[in-house]
Amino acid sequence: MSTDTGRLVVDPITRIEGHLRIEAQMNGDVIEQAYSSGTMVRGLEIILRGRDPRDAWAFAQRICGVYTLVHGMASVRSVEDALRAPIPANAQAIRNLMIAAQYVHDHVMHFYHLHALDWVDVVSALNADPKATSELAQSLSPYAKSSPGHFADVQRRVKALVESGQLGIFANAYWGHPAYKLPPEANLMAVSHYLDALQWQREVVQLHAIFGGRNPHPNFVVGGVPCPIDLDSDSALNAKRLGQVQEVITQMRRFVDEVYVPDTLAIAGFYKDWGAQGEGLGNFATFGEFPQGQMWEKDKLLIPAGVILNRNLNEIQEFDPTDAAQVQEFVKHSWYEYSGGKDAGLHPWDGETTLKYNGPKPPYKELPVEQEYSWLKSPRWRGQAIEVGPLARCLMLYAKGHEPTKELVDITLSKLEVPIEALYSTLGRTAARTLETKIVADMMQGMFDGLLANIKGGDTRTFNSDKWEPRSWPSQAKGVGFMEAPRGGLLHYIVIEDGRIANYQAVVPSTWNAGPRDPKGQPGAYEAALKGHRLEVPKQPLEILRTIHSFDPCLACAVHVTDPEQGELVKVHVSGGGSF
Repeated sequence: MSTDTGRLVVDPITRIEGHLRIEAQMNGDVIEQAYSSGTMVRGLEIILRGRDPRDAWAFAQRICGVYTLVHGMASVRSVEDALRAPIPANAQAIRNLMIAAQYVHDHVMHFYHLHALDWVDVVSALNADPKATSELAQSLSPYAKSSPGHFADVQRRVKALVESGQLGIFANAYWGHPAYKLPPEANLMAVSHYLDALQWQREVVQLHAIFGGRNPHPNFVVGGVPCPIDLDSDSALNAKRLGQVQEVITQMRRFVDEVYVPDTLAIAGFYKDWGAQGEGLGNFATFGEFPQGQMWEKDKLLIPAGVILNRNLNEIQEFDPTDAAQVQEFVKHSWYEYSGGKDAGLHPWDGETTLKYNGPKPPYKELPVEQEYSWLKSPRWRGQAIEVGPLARCLMLYAKGHEPTKELVDITLSKLEVPIEALYSTLGRTAARTLETKIVADMMQGMFDGLLANIKGGDTRTFNSDKWEPRSWPSQAKGVGFMEAPRGGLLHYIVIEDGRIANYQAVVPSTWNAGPRDPKGQPGAYEAALKGHRLEVPKQPLEILRTIHSFDPCLACAVHVTDPEQGELVKVHVSGGGSF
């Protein structure tokens, strides 16, 4: 912390994809204002200009290595929207299954390997009684790996790491911080499940490889999916591979039901006070997902599109990504320039990606937050800052009367003995992600059964070639590929002229959430959520990590990197005393 200005700087925020810097203006031990800065340059939109739209997904998918398919999916959808290219029912079902699998995989991995360690003290697990840990675990679920011997073995492995002085994946954390509240037995159980989740994720990613040929970055195609269906062929989606898909779905559901959901509820019970911290904006948006028809049939989306303002669940606003009055990106506090000036807002179809860094020369202590301070733009809906993500989706489904969501939310609030207002918080954001995983995992079986029914009925089509050839395209076209990525609403905008990409803009979840202030001075979701936090130990800002991680940031998505000169882009120096 700078003693001169009272500015606390956390750089980088660890356990996220990409590079994020948080600066907090302190008033004693309370955050008075917070500033979110993406510190690497965006530019993938520049790479896509002039390319064949049918190839865009392969480039766009490389925006992120954690989101193994969402950018490819949104990109393909943008081209299909521009060309009004319908896809077969089987292709839609397969895409839905792949997206759902991404939800389940991503949420579980985020919880155990990126976020749970904000609540779980790994070193405390050394003081646990393995027998008492077993009794605790068995009281929560029938999960098979809950014997005293299993927990004793995990404890020995962690002890060996600690005694060696090489904590490995558990190094550089704030172990022993007074904000940790779990008893040793709960910590040991969570550490054990952390390790189990590593093994589990290796198995469940097979679904993407079965449908998309590989993982990460499975294959896609404009007009459907690149996996033909032939039950008797070794080179197609056959009976054996369909059986493997069923096994993966069963594995996913079992781990979610027996490990993830019980762990979240158990841990949340010790941190109920966090149900009143970390809300921020009170505005939420969803863009729509899991189509039961074509993407442009908005009434056939399992997750509907809409905007919630000021917590008002009784009045849902329309969300239309094509409306220039609704979606605009601002660069007042971003290292870009617009031809119309820094106060202008641009709809992404008219978006500009003109880099202009005028910030301080590294190394520097603080950013000039009254000027430009981020490589992220500031997207707004009708001029309003909004939050996207699992909490937004959970609230939207709850408001729409979706019975599985209402039942799970009400049961969770009852078990934790917290009011509905607790949803609008760091704790609520984390719980919503868990409940969404349960909802989506259960939905997958119905999706798969529908695919099987189509195949049994004789429909094996997975690709529509009607709009494949450029000669069938209009000379000018534009489209938007929207989806609900695990981290939140994602939009890919494309403008096609004479068969080539004339403009391409990706407005990603972490841009909506992590963007800087706009020309009106409105903070983004991260910045608003941190305001008012009290830090027990300012030099160890665990509270900042808890709230930022509750959003599951992906700055690689928001600040894509390009360098036409192929020079060195960034150096990262890590010193001691940081946070894991």
